[in-house]
Amino acid sequence: MHLTHDPATAPAEEIDFADFLRVDIRVGTIVAAEPFPEARKPSLKLRIDFGPTIGVKRSSAQIAALYEADALVGRQVAAVVNFPPRQIGKMISEVLTLGFADEEDRVVLFSPDNPVPNGSRLF
Repeated sequence: MHLTHDPATAPAEEIDFADFLRVDIRVGTIVAAEPFPEARKPSLKLRIDFGPTIGVKRSSAQIAALYEADALVGRQVAAVVNFPPRQIGKMISEVLTLGFADEEDRVVLFSPDNPVPNGSRLF
């Protein structure tokens, strides 16, 4: 599957609400972040706490162009938690951290405006 960051791209095909519910998007708090120099694009390795039901998961996120690792600890982010783990370089990424591309194709993290409990589901 090829994803594009071009905002002029036509919307994806229509799906029904049941399809949307199959994608489990949760909020979690970044508890650790470090550089991931082995990645092809500027990336960071994240450990995100999704609360007691889901736990702490690892993610490789292409966000190093806009974010410093140390500044991310304590920040809440949204992620898809029900994709299968994926090998990214030398690490296994367990969740897909979500963001939007800015005008320069850099990833801007998607997060709630106000704190919410870790593990809260997007609806």
